[in-house]
Amino acid sequence: MVIGAPDAPLGVRRTTLRVRGGRTSVTEGRKIAAVLCILRHGDEVLLLRRTKALHLGKYVPLGGKIDPHESAREAVLREVREEAGCRLEGVSFCGILQETAPNDFNWISYVYAADVDRFEPPACKEGVLEWVPLDGIAALPTYEVDRFIYRYYLEGRPFVFDARYDGELNLLSLEDELAGEKEV
Repeated sequence: MVIGAPDAPLGVRRTTLRVRGGRTSVTEGRKIAAVLCILRHGDEVLLLRRTKALHLGKYVPLGGKIDPHESAREAVLREVREEAGCRLEGVSFCGILQETAPNDFNWISYVYAADVDRFEPPACKEGVLEWVPLDGIAALPTYEVDRFIYRYYLEGRPFVFDARYDGELNLLSLEDELAGEKEV
């Protein structure tokens, strides 16, 4: 971490991150751009059961950070190929998720979906890929905001979610800015 980096205002903290092909720095508190993808086959979705400390045991959609000089669509195609070995022909845009917390958990995620033929999930360094029945998602350990993403996806409703968390990452509020509805 560098305090007062030459390209940052005095006193602004910057964090150096490793990104494929080099390093980049992000001002603390700034949003990190990412993508999520709901892969669906009939009445099942492919989810990742995380085995890393930050999200240990949680079921999440596939996805990851958007690399520099990459569009959100390019990123989601790359992430699905890297995590699931699946080359998608196309994806459908579902919505945007903005997540804000008083710590470094600040993201903006572009959410996509794709229908795929069922395949045997490969080993994945991010966790274990599992086909899960859509009607079984409610029983899984997953993030509260993800349940709203799945619901809106299944209803065919686009969304722009603004999720606010406390320092322990408990969801305090969730508003769909597109519909002007407060969900939490």
